[in-house]
Amino acid sequence: MSGDVLLEIEHLSAGYSGVPVVRDLDLTVAAGEIVALLGPNGAGKTTTLLAVSKMIPVLAGDIRVFGRSIRDRRSHQLPREGLAHVLEDRSLFFQLTVAENLRLGSPSGRPDLERTLEYFPQLQALMDRRAGLLSGGEQQMLAIARALIAEPQLLMIDEMSLGLAPLIVERMLPIVRRIADETDAGVLIVEQHVHLALEIADRGYVLSHGEVVHQGSAAEITSDSAMLESDYLGNLGETS
Repeated sequence: MSGDVLLEIEHLSAGYSGVPVVRDLDLTVAAGEIVALLGPNGAGKTTTLLAVSKMIPVLAGDIRVFGRSIRDRRSHQLPREGLAHVLEDRSLFFQLTVAENLRLGSPSGRPDLERTLEYFPQLQALMDRRAGLLSGGEQQMLAIARALIAEPQLLMIDEMSLGLAPLIVERMLPIVRRIADETDAGVLIVEQHVHLALEIADRGYVLSHGEVVHQGSAAEITSDSAMLESDYLGNLGETS
């Protein structure tokens, strides 16, 4: 982990139709580290990611990506500068093949697949299959692979495990750790399997009602699991 700060969120308020869902949120992500954003449904986790990628407006505070405020930037500019956002719904083109989806993730339209397929070799045999015919796990692999094609410096993944069997999640989360270690990309991940997320994360933030109620190293948060389970997360292994 190089320690260069890639994402700085200061006193963020963001929401919908002018109504804040997240309030006064501070958060950082450095190069090579994985930060887990945790909390119950409706806590503001997805809202935070959408604000970073400029898909919803910032109502107050500031967000700096790669040292520069995003206030004057548009959402389509950020991916070109090194931000990749894997949305909760994966946003694949179901009528296109795996190869075509990957090609769309490349700024040049000519993706270098060799490095990406090192992380997801299962996709190699599926290149000619339409994305809509893939299993849920294969679709999630494709969504992350498409994000990696552009060689992002900052990767945000929203609810990677949504709709997936726990066994698949256990296999995929270590791949995210490997991506951070080998590419030095910073990763901000929202994950409903809290214990599994904390096993690969360096640090974490816990949100409740749009505010940070706990933060610290992954080990510190894990050690406080009894308090978090009762006060903020419900069942730690199940709640998103």
